[in-house]
Amino acid sequence: MGWFLRVGLLGVLPWVQPSLADEPGSAERGRVLFALAGGCGCHTAKDGPVGAGGGEVPTPFGKFYGTNITPDLETGVGAWSEEELIAAIRDGVARGKGVESPAMPYYWYSGMSDADVRDLVVYLRTLPPVRKENRPHEGELPFARLAYRLWRTLFAPRFERVRERPREPIARGRYWVDHVSLCADCHTPRNFLGAVRFDLYLAGTERGPGGDKVPNITPHETGIASWDEDDIVQLLRTGFTPEFDNVQGWMAEVVEGKGGGPGYRDVPEEELRAIARYLRTVKPVAHKVEAEED
Repeated sequence: MGWFLRVGLLGVLPWVQPSLADEPGSAERGRVLFALAGGCGCHTAKDGPVGAGGGEVPTPFGKFYGTNITPDLETGVGAWSEEELIAAIRDGVARGKGVESPAMPYYWYSGMSDADVRDLVVYLRTLPPVRKENRPHEGELPFARLAYRLWRTLFAPRFERVRERPREPIARGRYWVDHVSLCADCHTPRNFLGAVRFDLYLAGTERGPGGDKVPNITPHETGIASWDEDDIVQLLRTGFTPEFDNVQGWMAEVVEGKGGGPGYRDVPEEELRAIARYLRTVKPVAHKVEAEED
């Protein structure tokens, strides 16, 4: 019986695809994730160094500055364990501080797979360590950590945690949009308390990151209904729209990479195409966001 079972397994195993969740973390895969996450741009100042903190995040509740996520032992995250880094990314719990501000979109990252978040952490360990103190936030609420904990309880969306990302292209595109690239975070409006307006999912907002207008990217006539899959891939790769206009502000930074880091233009085309395919399937939402005047 034992011999028969072993022979049977040898016949079956070649057809079983290995799970990334069972493999050691990979810096190479992590770099692609870092690029898909727009180079984690909030953690990089305009002129770099990559991951050394200082990216500005203006919000109605104060101005926040991205923290140093390089492996510097004193001012970065070099002394943090893998578990502590993953908790900060997916659970919004910062080592030695507690619950993070909603300006850190951990609630979207909460749906990142076990395999991907581990790869991302491995890549972060490869960044050159930079000794740079974190800049204090401006205009924070009194008892901020208590307020952040209350906000998380009342308003933070909750997503299923998976071992590895979906393989089917459209499902994988949704995974990138919601849990890594965070298109949903920037292109979906919020109410006055900062809660996500899921009824206007991806429909654009008059006040996006930095107070800038962010367009509707649903397949509605007030969005990108006239764009095809190739048009979307072209924008993600080059920053140019089908009308040969170029994106500005935060979108330009995530395409090009911030401070010399990787961006969407460095992502394999199959992943950009997965995003494009998914965006063509989302519910069209009528929501006109007037373009910024030159």
